[in-house]
Amino acid sequence: MTVKETSTFTHKQLAVKYFNATWDILDLSERTKEEEEKMVHLAHSSFWHWTQVEDHTPKNLSIGYWQLSRVYATVGNGERAQYYAERCLDVSLENKIEPFYVGYAYEALGRANVLLDQRDLAIEHSKNAQEYAEQVQNENEKSMLLNDLKTIESKK
Repeated sequence: MTVKETSTFTHKQLAVKYFNATWDILDLSERTKEEEEKMVHLAHSSFWHWTQVEDHTPKNLSIGYWQLSRVYATVGNGERAQYYAERCLDVSLENKIEPFYVGYAYEALGRANVLLDQRDLAIEHSKNAQEYAEQVQNENEKSMLLNDLKTIESKK
């Protein structure tokens, strides 16, 4: 079966499978270099498969860019983390995606800025994320975003 012959359903299944597999590795308290490399490949695979789903949305892309940024931040690659965080923010703002996702785009930028030793930008992006978090109506989502912001602030 060629890439063109792969159905949208299959691409979506693979995107979700690889997204979740990436999270399984992200959730580990310690990772080997091999696990880190696998995590990077899984995140890229998930994102690529989402782009092949015919009815993918800007929200799907925002989430994928965010996960790529988090993966690169986790492995200590600030430049790539920043690149994907910027893509996440661009897609989120251009498409007027809900505040939860815009907040996470700023969270990703703040996390990348800490890695790049850009403390002032990290603080600015974290404040932006905080402002968007206050607009989130779902209390579980708001709490998740605010808790992730706390993990950045401890590194500033």
